[in-house]
Amino acid sequence: GTYLGGVFWAIDNGLPAGISALIVSLQPLVTGLAAGPLLGEKVSPRQWAGLILGFLGVAMVVEQKLNFGAELGVGDGAGFIACFIGMIAISSGTLYQKRFCVGESLRGHQAIQLTAAALFIGVLSFVFETQTLVWAPEFIVAMVWLVCVMSIGTFTLLYVLIRRGAASQVSSLFYLVPPVTAVMAYFLFDETLGSLALAGMGITVVGVALATRQN
Repeated sequence: GTYLGGVFWAIDNGLPAGISALIVSLQPLVTGLAAGPLLGEKVSPRQWAGLILGFLGVAMVVEQKLNFGAELGVGDGAGFIACFIGMIAISSGTLYQKRFCVGESLRGHQAIQLTAAALFIGVLSFVFETQTLVWAPEFIVAMVWLVCVMSIGTFTLLYVLIRRGAASQVSSLFYLVPPVTAVMAYFLFDETLGSLALAGMGITVVGVALATRQN
């Protein structure tokens, strides 16, 4: 609830998607830093190199959307804070899952997570939203995607991966989100993919490969 709610609220209130993606992409680095003292995981120098490369690659992919001077307004500090809180939330959740929840029933655990998120966001909606819904096809498609693919599908996969691998290695997969999104936007919305973005995709893939390699 805090992760998706914070990021979506920030974007909806004017924070550029590229900047929000860059803030959220700090998550693997934060998780890598905390995995040692909290989980006893050893992050090797090769994995650290992969985490750093992955972040640099993401920065290159979203660079064309990072026009700070033209896009940011006076009130965008709240968007930064919301995105940062969301990033801390998903990092903390990943660490908590790995330490305390690997033996729980996956379906029962998901039911608890989604119910808690629904109650949390539901209460906030009365504070920040108008409670007015327009049942347009675009809204329905977006809602089905967010519920079925992101909230249920993506987080179920995340829980499974956390059970099977190190938290720092699983977190590095988040680096692949901006490059995949850029490719999808290229085909769906005719957005451009410059040479810097293409190079960043390659660097990101190399970084994730280094971070997730077992030996």
